[in-house]
Amino acid sequence: MFLVLGLGNPGEKYRETRHNAGYWTVELLARKHGAAFRHGRTYELAKAALYTEEVCLARPLTYMNLSGKAARKLRRKLGIDPSRILVVHDDIDLKPGTIRIRRGGSSGGHLGVQSVIEGLGTADFPRMRIGVGRPPEGADPAAYVLRKLRGDELEEFLAWCEHAASAAETVVMDGLDTAMNLYN
Repeated sequence: MFLVLGLGNPGEKYRETRHNAGYWTVELLARKHGAAFRHGRTYELAKAALYTEEVCLARPLTYMNLSGKAARKLRRKLGIDPSRILVVHDDIDLKPGTIRIRRGGSSGGHLGVQSVIEGLGTADFPRMRIGVGRPPEGADPAAYVLRKLRGDELEEFLAWCEHAASAAETVVMDGLDTAMNLYN
């Protein structure tokens, strides 16, 4: 089994923001494969069949910077090795729409990923970064990623998340190496 964990913030206030790229990616996967999320205390969880593979899709309800709490509980509940947990998140250091997949490593300063590293007790889990671009000169990065998107900007953002959902399918179905070769 594989777990795709999309990082973001719960609630309507954050729904259409860049910071919820991971949330949107797993939501789009759930819709495509007919899976429904069930609400728990610290996460939402859906189970789906991606063609021949069973996959769990999850979104923490703990807010971005506490995502590790949900990751730890999901790992215990599912009995899953961290190498089978794909963490999907936004990244301001990548050009908008760019996808980068890696096996593990540091958080790169992303507080949600840092929390997952602490929650799982390891940095050895695959992750997918979705580029959302840097804020304009002098703008606050937190305000930038938490600003609601509208119109064409939202449509473009959702297209990036669709692309990320396809990349996540490739990770699950064909493996990390194949996905990195195709999407990086």
